[in-house]
Amino acid sequence: MSVPLLKIGVVLSTMAMITNWMSQTLPSLVGLNGTVSRAGASEKITLFQSPEEGWQLYTSAQAPDGKCICTAVIPAQSTCSRDGRSRELRQLMEKVQNVSQSMEVLELRTYRDLQYVRGMETLMRSLDARLRAADGSLSAKSFQELKDRMTELLPLSSVLEQYKADTRTIVRLREEVRNLSGSLAAIQEEMGAYGYEDLQQRVMALEARLHACAQKLGCGKLTGVSNPITVRAMGSRFGSWMTDTMAPSADSRVWYMDGYYKGRRVLEFRTLGDFIKGQNFIQHLLPQPWAGTGHVVYNGSLFYNKYQSNVVVKYHFRSRSVLVQRSLPGAGYNNTFPYSWGGFSDMDFMVDESGLWAVYTTNQNAGNIVVSRLDPHTLEVMRSWDTGYPKRSAGEAFMICGVLYVTNSHLAGAKVYFAYFTNTSSYEYTDVPFHNQYSHISMLDYNPRERALYTWNNGHQVLYNVTLFHVISTSGDP
Repeated sequence: MSVPLLKIGVVLSTMAMITNWMSQTLPSLVGLNGTVSRAGASEKITLFQSPEEGWQLYTSAQAPDGKCICTAVIPAQSTCSRDGRSRELRQLMEKVQNVSQSMEVLELRTYRDLQYVRGMETLMRSLDARLRAADGSLSAKSFQELKDRMTELLPLSSVLEQYKADTRTIVRLREEVRNLSGSLAAIQEEMGAYGYEDLQQRVMALEARLHACAQKLGCGKLTGVSNPITVRAMGSRFGSWMTDTMAPSADSRVWYMDGYYKGRRVLEFRTLGDFIKGQNFIQHLLPQPWAGTGHVVYNGSLFYNKYQSNVVVKYHFRSRSVLVQRSLPGAGYNNTFPYSWGGFSDMDFMVDESGLWAVYTTNQNAGNIVVSRLDPHTLEVMRSWDTGYPKRSAGEAFMICGVLYVTNSHLAGAKVYFAYFTNTSSYEYTDVPFHNQYSHISMLDYNPRERALYTWNNGHQVLYNVTLFHVISTSGDP
């Protein structure tokens, strides 16, 4: 009997955020949670953090030679933000800065007093000379003059006392600076020979390599959906929000579209942190209103369904213009074939690792879900699949790695119930739990860049991590 030439490794791949939408300022929105799960020889560690801190990915995999390979992607802007030594170093540096500012103020004050003292010193020398020149007898007038001069010198005593106090303060400050310098030197020695900038450059290089490694993991089968992470509660019961799946990692803009029909206003937030705070955004006014909530941003353009039509519109944000629009042949619209929740959700656009998709249905397909691969430049249908799943029975749907996943409800108790594989034109029923925290989902999309599900849940903008099962096949010795 021959031995298979395939070795199988399991990789549990996750994307996590708390948001971090960053870094460091929103612990009230999301907490720090750690989970560990096992699948064979692999282990997954998921770390949720602040949305402003960015995304983190922790994965582990078994290499073909049996070695365990662990990776972690950490955003450069939050490098070492949770390291205790770095926090202590930052606090000490702040104290040194405060001490320096205090000493600057003290120096200005002593300089002012020094000028005054020098004037008094000249006056004292003059009085001393007059006293020495006197031959032992002073007239009443001369005595009064000297008395008046001495009165003028009385404030000098308080200045001298202030000088003494300032001198004591300077001694204490110098001692504190000396102690801080010793602590800084100890921390620097403990952290190693590399300075902060060197460490940051090394981490950024490592981050790039790890991102590339994560992408090489390729596609996998959905085996789990995490608990929801609420990013913000904003807007009406129905709407959509998203990031650009094709943008570089440094581009963290967020787009927000409230409502499910007749809307034209799109808000573009500079970062996820700005979206959470509701600041730093610009407004786009679409030339044609939208229908449903199945919009997607892909490579700088918004793809949406034009209201009361089966027309797909590609709107380019930078030029603020419609680049192309095209009818989707036979596609139902205007609540003819929506998801179970209605809301003009006849047409749903999605992006995964392989490109742009449209999910809809037609009379010819008897209301069953149709998946079509679209050319993002021309909006032409490249290929279509009839899944056989009735669209009105679906709560929502999303694409991962060319597989359409369908939830059985938009209400509480929903789960990922059905999967259609476009590569084999086959399907299977699944049972992946899906925690519908706010009991009414009106938008659900997968972002391949972040490997997360974006959800609009009853006026809440929510994220989910996904767990994918990867089968890595390599040729080996028989």
